[in-house]
Amino acid sequence: MPLVSVDEATKKAFDYVIIGGGTAGLVVGARLSEDAKTSVLVLEAGPANLNDNLLLRPGQFGMQFNKPAYDWAYTTVPQKHADGLVMTLRSGKGLGGSSGINLLCWTKPPASDIDDWERLGNPGWNWKNYEKYIAKSEGFVELDPEEQLKRELKLAEWNVGRQGPLGTAHLKTMTEVEMKAHQALLNLGLPEAPGPLSGNPNGAFLMPNTIDSKTSTRTYSTTAYYQPNATRENFSVLVGANVNKIVFAEGEGDLTATGVEFEYDGKTYVVNASKEVVVSAGSLKSPQILELSGIGRKDILEAIDVPVKVDLPGVGENLQEHTNVGISFELPDSITSDTLDIMRDPELAAKHADLHLKLSGLHTMGINVLSFNPLSRMSPRAPGIYDGYVPGGDRAIPAGLKEQYKIQMQRMKNDSPGYETIIVPGFRSAPRPPAKGKKYISFIGASNYPFSRGTVHAVSKNPRVNPAVDPHYFEENIDLESLLEMFKFLRRIPQTSPLKELLGVPNEYNPGVEVETDEQIKAWIKKCVGSTFHSAGTCAMLPRDQEGVVSPELKVYGTKNVRVVDLSIAPLHFASHSQATVYAIAEQGADLIKGIAVA
Repeated sequence: MPLVSVDEATKKAFDYVIIGGGTAGLVVGARLSEDAKTSVLVLEAGPANLNDNLLLRPGQFGMQFNKPAYDWAYTTVPQKHADGLVMTLRSGKGLGGSSGINLLCWTKPPASDIDDWERLGNPGWNWKNYEKYIAKSEGFVELDPEEQLKRELKLAEWNVGRQGPLGTAHLKTMTEVEMKAHQALLNLGLPEAPGPLSGNPNGAFLMPNTIDSKTSTRTYSTTAYYQPNATRENFSVLVGANVNKIVFAEGEGDLTATGVEFEYDGKTYVVNASKEVVVSAGSLKSPQILELSGIGRKDILEAIDVPVKVDLPGVGENLQEHTNVGISFELPDSITSDTLDIMRDPELAAKHADLHLKLSGLHTMGINVLSFNPLSRMSPRAPGIYDGYVPGGDRAIPAGLKEQYKIQMQRMKNDSPGYETIIVPGFRSAPRPPAKGKKYISFIGASNYPFSRGTVHAVSKNPRVNPAVDPHYFEENIDLESLLEMFKFLRRIPQTSPLKELLGVPNEYNPGVEVETDEQIKAWIKKCVGSTFHSAGTCAMLPRDQEGVVSPELKVYGTKNVRVVDLSIAPLHFASHSQATVYAIAEQGADLIKGIAVA
C-alpha cells in the first residue's frame, strides 16, 4: 500500500518487520509480499524521496552527499596507520538507500570470489546461485546495434538477466576521451574481459549502469521494487522511523523477537512482528542495532550499559572496505566534448536538466570504462609484495580470519582480478579542488581485496549516536603497497596511445608531478585515499566459533527469528562494485525466509 502513517504501522502486528528500506530491505519486502496472505512492514529512517530529480538524474555524482535527507555521512575515527586521517563514509538514507546515491556502476564479481563464501562454511552461497538470483533483479536492455558496433560490444556473449525489475543498460553517451582511454588500457596489455557480467571480469570492458534506457534516469530499489508494488495492501512502508532496538520475549534459550522499538517524530513506538524481524540497515548500522538489542561482544555491551542477551563476539568485527586513489588530468581546450565538471556551473547544470528531458546532454553520461586486474598485470613488483607476506604479522588472528587470509593469499598467487581501474570523465581527486571553468579526466585505482580489518561498534546506548567506525586502513601494509603500484600504473594511461595524442603533454592536476618518489606517493595516499563506500562483513556469515554472526540461512546466532539481509553478511570482500551483489543477497535471502530450498 502507499506509505503508511505511524498509527497505521503500530495498530496491528505484521508477519515480518524489516529494519531498513534501502537496497536490500525493499527487495525483501517486495518478495515477501508477493504472497497476499503475508503482511510486511518496512521501517526506514530517512524520507521517501520519491520522484526526486536529485536521485533520478544520473550525472549528479556526489551531489546527495552530506545532505541529511540522502546520506548518513558516517565519519571514521582517526586512522592510526594513515597519519590520523578522518574519512566520511557515504551510506544512503531514505528509500532505496545507497542504490539511490551511488555512482550507478553495475558489475559482478569473479565467480571464484563468490564460491569462496561457500568455502568458508556457507552451503548454497556460490556462483551458481548468485547468477540465479541476480537474474531475478536484472533487466538488461541492449544499445541499438549501430552503437554496439561503434563501441565493439559483444553483448550476445554476455550472460545477463533481461526480465528483472531493475533496469540496466549502457549509457547513451560515450565521449571520444573515454573511447581513447579504453583503447589505451588495451594497448597497455590489459585483455578484453571474457565475461564482464558472467563471472570473469578479468580485463577491461564497457560497463552497464543502473539506468532506465527509455528515460535515461536512475533505476534503484525504490523504482524497481517499491513503486511497482506500492498498491499492495500487505506491503507497508513507514519513513522517518529511526529504529532503537529489537524487542524480545522473556524466556530461556534462543531469543524470540516479538517486535521492533523505534522513534518517530520524537516519540517511541513498538511494532509487533509475529514471524520474523529482518535487519537490512547496512554494514555500518546493522551491527549497532544488534548491539543495542543486546546481541554482541560482552565488553562492548557492558561499556554502554546494555544488558547482554547473546554474547556474540563477531558483531561489528571483520569490517572490510574497498579503497581508491584518483589522479586527475586537466583537458586541453581543444577537447570540446562535455565532462561531468560542467555540473559545477549552475547555469550549465540547468541547461543540461532541460536537455535531459530530450534524452541528451550530461545526464546521458557517466562511468563507462572499467578494468579488473591481478596486481601482477599492473606492476612487476607484485610477486615481491605478496611473496613472504604474513597477514596479521605477529598479532593474534581469530580462526575465521585465518581462513579468510588463506583464501586471500590464494587469490593473489592465482592472479585473481582484485585491482580495478575506473575512467571518470570529470574531476575525482585530491587534494586541490578543481579550477573554475576547467574540464578533467580522472583515473581511479581501487583495491578490492583488502587485508586490513576494521570494526563498527556502538559507543552509547542512545540509538541516535552514530557508532564508532574504524576501518583500520593500512594496518596491513600490503594494502598501501598495492595502492602505490596501482598509482604508478594509472600514470601510464595518459602516456599511452591513442590517448596521449589526444591529450598532448599530460597536465597532471592532482597530485602533481612533484609527487614522485615512493615515499612521497605513499604520503599522498595516506592523506587523500578514498573509500569506494562498499563496507562489508560486519555481521559475517561464518560459523559461530569463527566469529560468525549469521548462519547460511542468515539467521542471527542465538535467536530463533532474527535475520540479517544486507552486505554486512558478506564474509569476504570481492572484486566488484557492491550493489549487484546486494541485490543477489536480498533475492536469495527472501527465498530463505520463505522457506524455499536453495540448492
